Amino acid sequence: MDFQKPPKNYLIESILVTIFCCLPFGIVGIVFASQVNSKFAGGDYKGAIASSKSAKKWMTWGLVLSVLYYVIIYFFIFSILGITILSLGNN
Repeated sequence: MDFQKPPKNYLIESILVTIFCCLPFGIVGIVFASQVNSKFAGGDYKGAIASSKSAKKWMTWGLVLSVLYYVIIYFFIFSILGITILSLGNN
């Protein structure tokens, strides 16, 4: 009998992305992450691997897009703040 290790399901990571970062991408990650264990238990090892890769992809994209969003927001905030300070100093 061939025993295989179940693939990582990325459920905790997807939940954290949903709560702290990007709701839509995190929810899709949770959906795929919840499929991993049930597919593995049903004997669909290839399906479990595919669901694991999809959960990782959605979780990663949610995290990356959230980081980019906050970097851009802080860039604009500090740019506007810097321009305001410079314009006040010229008066």
